[in-house]
Amino acid sequence: MSVFTPTADRVLDLADLLKELVAQGRIDQDAAEQCLAIRRSAVNNQQHPLEFLASQELDDLKRPGRKLDLESLTAWLAEWSGQPYLRIDPLKIDVAAVTPLMSYAFAQRHGILAVAVERDSVTIASAQPFVRRWEADLQHVLKRPIKRVVANPADIHRFTVEFYRLAKSVSGASATDMKVSGVGNFEQLLSLGAQDQEPDANDAHIVNIVDWLFQYAYQQRASDIHIEPRREQGTVRFRIDGVLHNVYQFPPQVTMAVVSRLKTLGRMNVAEKRKPQDGRIKTKTPDGGEVELRLSTLPTAFGEKMVMRIFDPEVLLKSFDQLGFSADDLRRWQSMTRQPNGIILVTGPTGSGKTTTLYTTLKQLATPEVNVCTIEDPIEMIEPAFNQMQVQHNIDLTFASGVRALMRQDPDIIMVGEIRDLETAEMAIQAALTGHLVLSTLHTNDAPSAITRLLELGVPYYLLRATLLGVMAQRLVRTLCPHCKAPVQLEASDWQELTRPWSAPLPSHAQRAVGCLECRDTGYRGRAGVYEIMLVNDHIKPLINADTDLIALRRAAFKDGMRSLRLSGAQKVAAGLTTIEEVLRVTPQSEQR
Repeated sequence: MSVFTPTADRVLDLADLLKELVAQGRIDQDAAEQCLAIRRSAVNNQQHPLEFLASQELDDLKRPGRKLDLESLTAWLAEWSGQPYLRIDPLKIDVAAVTPLMSYAFAQRHGILAVAVERDSVTIASAQPFVRRWEADLQHVLKRPIKRVVANPADIHRFTVEFYRLAKSVSGASATDMKVSGVGNFEQLLSLGAQDQEPDANDAHIVNIVDWLFQYAYQQRASDIHIEPRREQGTVRFRIDGVLHNVYQFPPQVTMAVVSRLKTLGRMNVAEKRKPQDGRIKTKTPDGGEVELRLSTLPTAFGEKMVMRIFDPEVLLKSFDQLGFSADDLRRWQSMTRQPNGIILVTGPTGSGKTTTLYTTLKQLATPEVNVCTIEDPIEMIEPAFNQMQVQHNIDLTFASGVRALMRQDPDIIMVGEIRDLETAEMAIQAALTGHLVLSTLHTNDAPSAITRLLELGVPYYLLRATLLGVMAQRLVRTLCPHCKAPVQLEASDWQELTRPWSAPLPSHAQRAVGCLECRDTGYRGRAGVYEIMLVNDHIKPLINADTDLIALRRAAFKDGMRSLRLSGAQKVAAGLTTIEEVLRVTPQSEQR
């Protein structure tokens, strides 16, 4: 391969690039000449040659069936120029550290962006690997060696604009709010709450920062945004596929102002900083879709912490197959949900997808012929097909009193957000006994434990026998990234650990997590459910009594066809959808049969 090493600065020329692509057998001569002809006749010749080539969607002769897109062209250019290639991941860049290294005007003029700063070097991304005129000046100012990397021109332009706009907003907000000083410790914070020296939550800089936070979270597929105040600076973190990532750090004053702005948008009491509060916001994504966010504040030593849960309306449109149900899971689940009356429970810890499963189920059941009513705390997603009511403790509207009210609304199906106490459990059972289908959630480790939990609350065993249709426990496992997963031969000992006490044959199609640019080197992208479904039928009912033996109950459920969460996960491992490590991470150990 020829490496192009010009003696003087040389801006990339389309003809040179095409000549090299032909020489390396990536495109043929005809395609190259056609590209040159199109470029000559184009009105706008200012476009970067790589962006122009990507827009032509040329076939990559070295990779049959694939096109020469912008990313593959950038990787090729990096290899040709002998410089490292970088796909810019904004979550891995410390924006507050890299933006002060050069001015926005300098970055724009030279088409460069600082992407990393270490004690002994600064890494600069450029889409012009043969242009060096800016290097000496920058090295002189920074007094540190410069490492060069090649990144795609579209990303460099986009992130330069985004990073500097954000940095400008943060510094502008900091300058405006410098009068609020001494946010140093808890004692001073207590006195600050009584003063009027608040950062202006409606300041244009703060508005920009909040808008950026939302847009950024949508782009990164975040499910939660955490804003956490600390003594020196506030931290913003995103939860993506169940794992938290650091995103940005704000000065303490800016953190306070951002939280105040969000409280205003969520119609919360901005002046009240001592009590936890809840609110909600509806916003639009960059592509125009509506998204709902649930807000929650918590007073901490250094100010209010805020967590925003992002509810994607696409979730309601997902099929059971997309949620991770196998054909057998779906058959068992629907045998319960198609009953005219009774109670169905979904169990699992917070964030295990219980609400999503219930909404998807209710959405399928909510035909024009039935009246679906819900009582939730809070309402997670607004759905036009349901009649939704929210728990309000300040006016004594609890789950129990809510169910009592719903019973007078001629419902067919009732969804109770959570059974937390005996009163709610009794009302749900009353609803089931009077001919309604009731769906609800509980916090238990597995499906059989739901029965002992209800008995502990004080529910008589004969009422459980009469009303309980079944229980489903669930967890969310991260699914393997389709771009980089690779076949793997599993160790027999690991597979036995996962499938114990069942003896399942070692799968031949297992895959392992590798890690690539698409999944941020995690090896995983997206999540799916694993399910343990226990039908309360004639085999199980006799075992429900005042002193139910949980082990006997579990053994009978397994005999009746229930698969444990780990075995359900093992099926996904065998199908090449996830890994043994991931299933072991999220599922409880299977009890002996």
